[in-house]
Amino acid sequence: MGLPTIDSSPMPDRSCLPRAHVSWRIDPARAALLVHDVQNHFVGAFPAGRSPVVELVDNIVALRELADALGLPVVFSAESAGQPPGTRGLVADMWGPGIGDEPDAAAIIAPLRPRPGEHLLANVRHNAFLRSHLGRLLRSKGRDQLIICGVHAHLGVLLTAADAFMNDFQPFVVADAVADISAEEHSLALRWAARSGVVCTTDSLLRGLLLDKERRNA
Repeated sequence: MGLPTIDSSPMPDRSCLPRAHVSWRIDPARAALLVHDVQNHFVGAFPAGRSPVVELVDNIVALRELADALGLPVVFSAESAGQPPGTRGLVADMWGPGIGDEPDAAAIIAPLRPRPGEHLLANVRHNAFLRSHLGRLLRSKGRDQLIICGVHAHLGVLLTAADAFMNDFQPFVVADAVADISAEEHSLALRWAARSGVVCTTDSLLRGLLLDKERRNA
């Protein structure tokens, strides 16, 4: 199978967030931003000009702009096009051959194209840590908090958040800056993500980053 048909669905708001299990606070001196799989192939499967993709892109743009302004490392993880069966492994049984060789299918969407100084990592599985140097990159930058946004919430986002937690990086999953194939899968992912990290909204995370900066400058 390939990507399923995705219908429009509302983005969750603060009232939909699962109960917090930890009291971690975002710190711009410790945090990095991971933008996961926001490629034309995946984002283009959502209904254009409707929820959730409109909010998804707008909120990731806002997170990326503030991350750049505050000096947070910005990392993009992206699936490579034309993976041979030996590389794709069992993922092919579940999700088909993946991104083909169509022009720009594997490219990061235009509003979020990586800039000089940002990092682009190839991922061969949903988990952005697996078979990549994401962990080494974060440690080399002195970062132990990871803000996670992108698609899909119940796959790459959730698995990456769980692996961040297992490797002692505090994950912050931004509920309205991730999207999924259905509202049900999105909600499920947020509930599970709350068991290994912080689930927050874009606005609350942006405020937290700015407040911490103001406290340090006071």
